[in-house]
Amino acid sequence: MKKIIALLLATVMVFALCACGKSSDSGSAAPEFKAGFIFLHDENSTYDANFINAANAACANLGVTGILKTNIPEGQECYEAAAELVDAGCSVIFADSFGHEDYMIQAAKEFPNVQFCHATGTKAHTEGLANYHNAFASIYEGRFLAGVAAGMKLNEMIDSGNITAEQAKMGYIGAFTYAEVISGYTSFYLGAKYICPSTTMEVTFTGSWYDETAEKEGATKLINDNCVLISQHADSMGAPTACENAGVPNVSYNGSTKAVAPNTFIVSSRIDWTPYFEYAIKATQNGEAIPADWTGTIDTKSVLLTEVNTDVAAAGTVEKIAEVQAALENGSLHVFDTSFFTVGGEAVNSYKADVDTDPAYTPDTEVVANGYFHESEFRSAPYFDLQIDGIDLLDVAF
Repeated sequence: MKKIIALLLATVMVFALCACGKSSDSGSAAPEFKAGFIFLHDENSTYDANFINAANAACANLGVTGILKTNIPEGQECYEAAAELVDAGCSVIFADSFGHEDYMIQAAKEFPNVQFCHATGTKAHTEGLANYHNAFASIYEGRFLAGVAAGMKLNEMIDSGNITAEQAKMGYIGAFTYAEVISGYTSFYLGAKYICPSTTMEVTFTGSWYDETAEKEGATKLINDNCVLISQHADSMGAPTACENAGVPNVSYNGSTKAVAPNTFIVSSRIDWTPYFEYAIKATQNGEAIPADWTGTIDTKSVLLTEVNTDVAAAGTVEKIAEVQAALENGSLHVFDTSFFTVGGEAVNSYKADVDTDPAYTPDTEVVANGYFHESEFRSAPYFDLQIDGIDLLDVAF
């Protein structure tokens, strides 16, 4: 009898061990990793299309599932979208528009076990949340290089007798009067002026990140005001279309507009968000900390130019861009070198910027040192907001 009981016990133990082993085997596969994405618009916006393409590329490269939410306004809808993505099992959630920030912070506080990454925001380094992060890139370098292409075109127009040096006036369509936009149009202007010293520029604003009618009207207004080359910080095909209709050269943003403007498009600068998306997803998978601020660069392949449209660009543009880019990369050239510009006729030897954002935008950090303005070094989002000489602002109503 004892032998029978012992045999039965041994059989039960073997069954239990086998059952445990089977359970372990079936649970060895890692659960599906999901990343969530919140976009202000959809693929019809060049800005959002750039983000959407990067999100799809990053998820495909890493073999993770991406859940994309488009046309999410800069309001409570952003928080609701974030909460829905948490419920869907997303471990990391990204948002792409400046006005999403407060709602991403709200979600980060409510869901501490999920990572929240916000592009273009300013508050992560002062909020101090372990699961909330800001990211941007040194796109001012990309815009400077795009400006180099513009300057080459202006010089070609001067040399051919189409315009005089004094007529080398560019136009620029801005969205808002935020530092991000100011940094963008200033770096573009400085790139053009680096090549064509007589360059001036007028800037008009739309009060919207995406308004095709307003952007087209803005470009038309600038062209009618004798601007001979147009660029933009706006997200539709409005300005490129106006330039194509008028036969005015155009430098776009966030991707090539050659399809709608084959006879006027020169080049476009853009941020490739793929490196950051991959970095943040991998860090989340590995349980590694993500910095409060992450700034992509030319070196990280985050700042790119499209292929130059050599049918429109001036001869030698590709080579000149490569030369200037090399100087930016080796540190012998800085976009905001204070010898390149003045404010009110005076050199800028010191400047305190609003880095630790507060409601009054109080200047708090010295950002000029070693002869240049140190953009995006004290936080990822731009804080260059100087109104430099040579750039005239039109119709600023917000």
